[in-house]
Amino acid sequence: MDKFTIWKALAVPFDQPNIDTNQLCPTRFNKVEKGPKYAQVLFHDLRFNPDGSEKPDFILNQARYRGAGIIVADRNFGCGSSRESAVYAVATFGIRAVIAPSFGDIFFNNCLKNSVVPVMLDADTCAAMRAQLHAKTGAEITVDLERQVATDVDGREHAFRIHPLRRRCLLNGLDDISLTAEFLDVIQPFEATYRREFSWIDPVPGGPAGE
Repeated sequence: MDKFTIWKALAVPFDQPNIDTNQLCPTRFNKVEKGPKYAQVLFHDLRFNPDGSEKPDFILNQARYRGAGIIVADRNFGCGSSRESAVYAVATFGIRAVIAPSFGDIFFNNCLKNSVVPVMLDADTCAAMRAQLHAKTGAEITVDLERQVATDVDGREHAFRIHPLRRRCLLNGLDDISLTAEFLDVIQPFEATYRREFSWIDPVPGGPAGE
């Protein structure tokens, strides 16, 4: 997993609430192999016509917001089904942070496991940040995970909370497997002792004790 420390990027405002995972990744793309194709999946049916041409009115197709790396949204971003592919689409497009008053719970957790930082700020602050972005199109904002602050267009800092373990994982680029591997010095002796003391238990076929 890529490390996340400080991310300064062009930000795009999404004013509509309840953007769901089916908008982020339409159902028919759920089985696309994880990789660069997901950059085209994000908001696919809102971004593209049936013939594959871009819809010029969609915000991410507008020149002033191309290359956006942060979304500032309204409430309940990422609601809907639990598809992790929605976060694959967000991350592969180049969005590394989403700022919103609230998120779909599963989407929120999937972000944390894919190097995307979901920043929760109060609704008034998010609305003010979106207004700034509409007024100053092409503006950049910053998400500083080390200090746990988001800096808006005018330079004001807004503190946000994040679980300490998830923060550490993001800062160090640790996915669940890498995090578990940090405890091998505890796990391996335990497993050796367990197999020695309970040798009468049938080994799992193909497992370490049966090899």
